[in-house]
Amino acid sequence: MKSRSSTMSGSIAKKLISLSCLAAILGLTPQIALSQNLVTGDTVEWYTLGGDYAHTRYTPADEITAENFSDLEVAWEWDGTSFGGQTGRSTPTYVDGKLFTVSGARRHVVAIDPKTGETLWSYRLPNTGRWEYSMRASYGKGIAYSRIDGRGVVYISTPGFFLVALDAETGAPLEGFGGQVPIAGFPKTGVVDMLANLGHPYDPYEGIPLETGYITTSSPPIVVNDAIVVGNSAEQGYNQARIENVPGDILAYDKVTGEFKWKFNVIPRPGEYGHETWENDAWQWTGDVSSWAPLTADPENNIVYVPTNPPTIDYYGGFRPGDNLFGTSVIALDTETGERRWHFQTVKHDVWNYDNPAAPIQLDLNIPGRGTVPAVAQVTKQGFVYTFDRMTGEPIWPMEERAVPASEVPGEKLATTQPFPTKPPAFEMQGISEEDLIDFTPALRREALEVMANYDMGPLFNPPIHAANEAGKISSAMCPGDGGGANITAPPVADPTTGFLYVSSTRACSWQRIIPGEEADARISNPTGATFAAYANGPRSRPPRLDSGIPYFKPPYSTITAYDMNTGEIAFQIPTGETPDRIRNNPALQGVDVGDTGTGNQVPMVTTANLLIYSDTDHDGQTALLYAIDKQSGDEVGRIEVPARSRYGMSSWKHDGHQYIILQTGSKLTAMAMPGARAEGGAAH
Repeated sequence: MKSRSSTMSGSIAKKLISLSCLAAILGLTPQIALSQNLVTGDTVEWYTLGGDYAHTRYTPADEITAENFSDLEVAWEWDGTSFGGQTGRSTPTYVDGKLFTVSGARRHVVAIDPKTGETLWSYRLPNTGRWEYSMRASYGKGIAYSRIDGRGVVYISTPGFFLVALDAETGAPLEGFGGQVPIAGFPKTGVVDMLANLGHPYDPYEGIPLETGYITTSSPPIVVNDAIVVGNSAEQGYNQARIENVPGDILAYDKVTGEFKWKFNVIPRPGEYGHETWENDAWQWTGDVSSWAPLTADPENNIVYVPTNPPTIDYYGGFRPGDNLFGTSVIALDTETGERRWHFQTVKHDVWNYDNPAAPIQLDLNIPGRGTVPAVAQVTKQGFVYTFDRMTGEPIWPMEERAVPASEVPGEKLATTQPFPTKPPAFEMQGISEEDLIDFTPALRREALEVMANYDMGPLFNPPIHAANEAGKISSAMCPGDGGGANITAPPVADPTTGFLYVSSTRACSWQRIIPGEEADARISNPTGATFAAYANGPRSRPPRLDSGIPYFKPPYSTITAYDMNTGEIAFQIPTGETPDRIRNNPALQGVDVGDTGTGNQVPMVTTANLLIYSDTDHDGQTALLYAIDKQSGDEVGRIEVPARSRYGMSSWKHDGHQYIILQTGSKLTAMAMPGARAEGGAAH
């Protein structure tokens, strides 16, 4: 069956593979069922940002193998420069015979021919003041897709916090969805102003007054049965010095009409579960707790899984004592009612910017002695994989509350314990001590000890220090840093046929000290809020440096960790890419075998029926390579040079009988495929 148009009939639409029949057709395990992807001899779709509702970034497409991997070539390139594309954050959706993505700060929605890379249509909303201020404008990560009476519909959430529905065939605003927004140039249909449902005074054009707060979006919504569930994001917490903001409440709308369905308060109000975790009425004016990372869903059970970030102001929370639910949590919500099914707070009273940075991944695990267990796993910046029964929220393996350091910052009161999973093992160095410092040579060891004496080293959850600390330290070490560990730039992937989870990680710490709030505020243009915090984020400290330029900690500098999630054990861990020239040719390491250190890059990945594929660079740091890895052993089975290193993700699908791999290369999308997939003439667009 060849690719279909979005005008297919309802009877054909019903041929979309369900959980049970996909498993039967492909001989795969039932967890594949968390997908709406059509799978035939000629077509394998990529239905959501993460490929499927489980966000595995897995494809059953099997044309590309270890034997023919070296034959891959560029089938086409699509260039979004004219749309202002730069970041390469958006993973395209392939469904109903078309590719759909967003590009640029205006978040243009674009439909692309998957065979040629030709632009079929594009759409964007007119400018607004609230769009112009958005600090997440060019961060759009993709689209959501659904069907209404057999007709494809594309949904996006915009930087200005509008929900837009478009006809997938034409790009026209969807008739009967939403209504006229009172802004010049806006369409009469196809748009919902989501600020109307948050409950804060606002101007349709300018948005919420900045002294009250600000909200925007970066990840797309997700359509679960009849509901569109929308996440959000706020001003980055490291660019805040005032205590007020608006909460990132989760919103849901009817997918046909755009009618508002429900709102979940991420900062609980009086009488709501968790309200007591805000000890000084900070719930009245503190904000954030947004869900900027993508959402995942279990449509069969009407559940959406929401990862959240910390409340207002990273690194200082003295004005918001308590655990601060539902900050830095995983929340399971009923998609029909918005009611909380369960939650787990991965970091209490977060002052480390340890937001949950990636979509939760769902797998059906075969756990020895327990049989099949429906699971959801949250990969974190701090190097843990928190794993739960996705129906009940019960941890799959025991969770321990362990004591963590107290803060010496005046007014700060941290949680005395944090939750530590007993399984799986951590995938990254946690905390830093003298034992973790470089020891390739005695001279390098001495230098590392001298340099690090100026910093406050400590365990995981080492708290920030303030500029006037008595010890005179430059800053405190937070390891992993707030860039991860794992992060959104290289989301984890999984193989639902085996229960393996693959996590990309980089070894790096953050070096943080806080300064008086009024001093920090002077560094921020157009700040949100009205009242200065006692402390806020100071200038980012320059990371410790050795004279040689060699990292102060031991390698590996970047890894892929493969977990067999059925047992909770590490199956393999491999360095990514190649040891950089600046390390292997460094005069300070002459005669020393440093081994394979990895590049230090977080690497985008995709899993296919045959391979784990990732993108990184050669030892020169410039040449982009695509690697093929054996999914069970971690052995490299192929590598090829590609035009550029992929950013933020990769995807793979099958169109017209050929499997494609999409690299997100800055302003471009680069389609890799076998020679037979190239359109006649091989034109790139």
